[in-house]
Amino acid sequence: MGNGWHEWPLMVFTVFGQCVVGGFIVLALALMTGKLSREQEQRVVGSMFGLWVLMGIGFIASTMHLGSPLRAFNSLNRVGASSLSNEIASGAIFFAVGGIGWLLAVCKKLPAGLRSLWLVVTMVLGVIFVWMMVRVYNTIDTVPTWYTVWTPLSFFLTLFIGGPLLGYLLLRVAGVDGWALRLLPVVSLLALLVSIMVVVMQGSELATIRSSVQQASALVPDYGLLMAWRVVLLALALACWCVPQIRGRKPAVSLLGLAFVLILAGGRSVGSVRGGYAHGEPLEKNKAGCFDSFNGRESNPLYL
Repeated sequence: MGNGWHEWPLMVFTVFGQCVVGGFIVLALALMTGKLSREQEQRVVGSMFGLWVLMGIGFIASTMHLGSPLRAFNSLNRVGASSLSNEIASGAIFFAVGGIGWLLAVCKKLPAGLRSLWLVVTMVLGVIFVWMMVRVYNTIDTVPTWYTVWTPLSFFLTLFIGGPLLGYLLLRVAGVDGWALRLLPVVSLLALLVSIMVVVMQGSELATIRSSVQQASALVPDYGLLMAWRVVLLALALACWCVPQIRGRKPAVSLLGLAFVLILAGGRSVGSVRGGYAHGEPLEKNKAGCFDSFNGRESNPLYL
């Protein structure tokens, strides 16, 4: 068993990636409404720089998970055949299309007719990127704790919790306000409620997965505590965001920044659980319907 700290580069990559995709969708929708002045639109485009900085940090962190950053190029050796290669490729395409389009828009070299196309294509690429992340975990049937419906739900719930907050933060930096922004906390709050349901259902399912030598819940004995901390951190993040609005005031940028840090810390708790799942011997279902101990790590040139 492990506490998941060795997985922190992967946590940074996945959580940052999901939040960046969600944040980009929020900013793109704000630009596509047509209700912003040209000056406001240019400020919103400029604020997207924060997204690409976070995405860059995520990719840098992902190379640290490989043992040697020089192995990063090997991750593209099996595009189409390996879920890991597909994740890196889809993330790189999202990063490239979004970043190049942003650079052209900032330099005012992107025609108005192409901007909407760029925004839509990048949003679609972002959703595909998150789905490819899910496939890395959700296709490993030898790790039944990942091979469930809760894995894709958890990934997309992070998008719906952290994305609206990140988008709102960047819109505040850009000086954009409006009634539609008040709907963003509602989206994150609903996602948090669904996330709590997922935690409960996933926790109850762990007790039903066992082998002749161990139970899945034994791999993460602190599951309840870690998930409780996650819910508390996410609730505090939403409180930093929502309480000022309830009082009729705009949340300060510094308070929104603190809220985003709390969401990242909540992602750390999820990473600890995933690290615990992976650190014990994965459980494989045998002919009798039970799960036998099995080392199911895929042989991938990325790790060789």
